Amino acid sequence: MINMDKREKIIAGVSLVVLFFAGGILFSKLYQTPMRSVEIYKEALADYRSEDYSNSYYLFSKISAMSDLKPAALYRQAECAKIIGDNASAVRKYKALFNHYSKNPLSPRAKYQTAQMVMDENPKLAKKYFEQIMQQYPTTDYAIASEYFLGLLMVRHYTQGENTIFPLSAKQDAENCFRHYLEKAPDGRLAANVIENWLSIDKTISADDYLLMAESSYMRGEYPKVKELIEHTNIQESWVLKAKILNVTGNKQEALSMLQEGFAKYQEYVSEDKLTEAMDLYFQLSGMPSYELADLLCSTIKNKALDYAEMKKCDYKNGYEKTKCFKNFYVEYPESKYASKALSEIFMGTYELKDYEAAQKVAKDYLDKYRNEEDAPMIMFWLGKIFERSRNYSAYMGLYKGVITTYPDTYYAYRAYLRLNHQQHSIITNRIKPMPVEYPYPLKNSVIKKLVQLEDYELIDEIIGHDDFVKSWLLYKQEDYSHSMLVARNAMDKLEIKPDKYDLRWRLVYPVHYYEEIEDYADMTGNNPPLMLSIAREESYFNPNASSYAGAKGMMQLMPSTAEEIARIKNLGRYDLFDANSNIKLGNYYYAYIKSMLSGKDISAVASYNGGIGSVTKWKQSLNYEDTDSFVEQIPYEETKNYVKKVFRSYWNYIRIYNINE
Repeated sequence: MINMDKREKIIAGVSLVVLFFAGGILFSKLYQTPMRSVEIYKEALADYRSEDYSNSYYLFSKISAMSDLKPAALYRQAECAKIIGDNASAVRKYKALFNHYSKNPLSPRAKYQTAQMVMDENPKLAKKYFEQIMQQYPTTDYAIASEYFLGLLMVRHYTQGENTIFPLSAKQDAENCFRHYLEKAPDGRLAANVIENWLSIDKTISADDYLLMAESSYMRGEYPKVKELIEHTNIQESWVLKAKILNVTGNKQEALSMLQEGFAKYQEYVSEDKLTEAMDLYFQLSGMPSYELADLLCSTIKNKALDYAEMKKCDYKNGYEKTKCFKNFYVEYPESKYASKALSEIFMGTYELKDYEAAQKVAKDYLDKYRNEEDAPMIMFWLGKIFERSRNYSAYMGLYKGVITTYPDTYYAYRAYLRLNHQQHSIITNRIKPMPVEYPYPLKNSVIKKLVQLEDYELIDEIIGHDDFVKSWLLYKQEDYSHSMLVARNAMDKLEIKPDKYDLRWRLVYPVHYYEEIEDYADMTGNNPPLMLSIAREESYFNPNASSYAGAKGMMQLMPSTAEEIARIKNLGRYDLFDANSNIKLGNYYYAYIKSMLSGKDISAVASYNGGIGSVTKWKQSLNYEDTDSFVEQIPYEETKNYVKKVFRSYWNYIRIYNINE
């Protein structure tokens, strides 16, 4: 007979074997190779895109709980269930996501979606979730939206069912929720709903709150609503908005009268930013010569924003008088936000007067105070030219190299490169090596890497947290190229320290589109392909369907009359300006034509592409310039001057980023 100790040992051993066996079975069910998880996810995503949501739901459920793709799979399951109307399953999967993977970037969205879905059947639970979102994820858009929904839940609680009395304190709480939403997201997706619900609960809304609603409606282009709301505001605070709405609805004379009344009576009641906005609109609407108008405003505007009026007055002077005016401005307003512009104008004016010693002092003052301001690369470049003139080799070489290093993507980095290499003409190379746009960051995160490979772009945006370069990349993948470039350009401009030229983010700012066609027609007409690529970028951001207010059409923005003339001169036959190939062809022939009329000079041809051959010819005869750099700075049409700089900035960046020799 087996004694008790031995029996217990046998039972324990058997139990351990059973436990290991059961654990092995459980592990085999839970464990999945990463490659297999990706394969299943890919199949499930394909079904999702083909709208087979039931099978997609099933396949996503097969992703192992141990896979790093599981949170994304749960989210996708919830989305499938919601689309086919199975809200209970959707809520269950969302809950599994934010309960078991609370630190995953998809959790706040999952909780937000759940809160919205249970609002009708379980408002208390919805309230709990919205409050948690605000506490746990306070900096997200979900927190802002949750505040609106908390207000909405209060409104529903006291205006539906048996509740007929809306306590004042609760009403004030709901209004605070609505007010906070409009303050944080005036142009948000829920703003119209916020205004509608706010107006439904209170007929004694303050004039300030009506103005908040009106400004939100204006930002979203709801002009009839603005007119309705603005009637309940105080004219002292709303006169700028009233002038703006009169202007956009075609009542320009009334808008002008409103501005005149506002400047005379109510300027102290609005912010400095609103006052400068009002002055800009006044300049736009008035038929008065700009200098006289600026002078009139200077006599009308009081302390607030007077510096802006004085600065505008200087803007409309010329030559020595302009420099003198900005000197007085800088002495009078040394701490103004426009002081850097004044100092920049003083520098250029002093340089043009050939007072190089004084210009050096002004440049040093500027670079000491405003090295991160927009005009810093220009100041550094022209200071380099002063030292080059005096043959101070180490000084000018250092400054030119400094422009290229510190401000690598600017027009002045391009000009500095030409000076460093003693290059007299504007073209550096006629060939680039196009490379594709890629995900803008190194793919170190395994989940992101998998989702990029799987092309699950929506979830990438959520997980990353709305990074602007990622947003640009997502827009690019959706073939919204113009919007993609705009987002990337703005994001790059915000970076004080620019990444090196190999950084993948540059390709989003300067992508290469239609280059095969551009190169073919540029070679055919004797143009420089990267330069023609740059013109296409600046004219339309590569949008074949672009149209301007002036009537220019297509990717290279040709006027119909110009296209007709070039097609006739070159015997090009039939064409369609909204066809990319046709437009590129005509654009190249037109550029080659104007370049031949301007001694083959690309700077002159680019200026002419924007300002016209007649204007450029006149400027070359009348302006007192010493070289190409000086000519560009003296172009009297601000639009054309900036256009030349933008085109050659693009040219420089294309050859910098896509260097064929590297």
